[in-house]
Amino acid sequence: MTRQLRLRFPSCVRSTLSIALLALGAAVSASPARADQCDEIAKVLANQIDGLKVNFRAANIVYLTHPAAKELSLGCRGDKYSIELYAKGDRKPKPEFYNLVGASAALVFTVTKDDTTTGSSRCLKRMGILRGDKVSMRYRRLNMECTRTKTDASIAITRGKDE
Repeated sequence: MTRQLRLRFPSCVRSTLSIALLALGAAVSASPARADQCDEIAKVLANQIDGLKVNFRAANIVYLTHPAAKELSLGCRGDKYSIELYAKGDRKPKPEFYNLVGASAALVFTVTKDDTTTGSSRCLKRMGILRGDKVSMRYRRLNMECTRTKTDASIAITRGKDE
């Protein structure tokens, strides 16, 4: 009679080995990664707005470039918001800047361009001697925060996570 060689592992080794095999199976059978929502929105912006280009991505922020803005970025998954559009321009913004912010916000937040242009221009124009250099307002379920320095004016448009 031939004797079969059986290896006997302690129970802790068997359970660890089975967990490792399950994890390996789950990793192999997982669906392929799909593009992030932020990247998809940035591509839509680049395709829909003339002169807008996707520059690069760092962490959860996609940096964009456009001739009418000094800085332009799209942030995703913050603590208190689901998506944020940030734009910085001259202290006295030109109509091209208002159009850029309005068109971008309309595509990002799926609101009409007229509403986003009106809200962003109201926010940027309210800064001054009476209200100061930082204005926060809410327009059409969008949170807008405008700030200005001696040389720049910027606007951050967000929508809360629960909306």
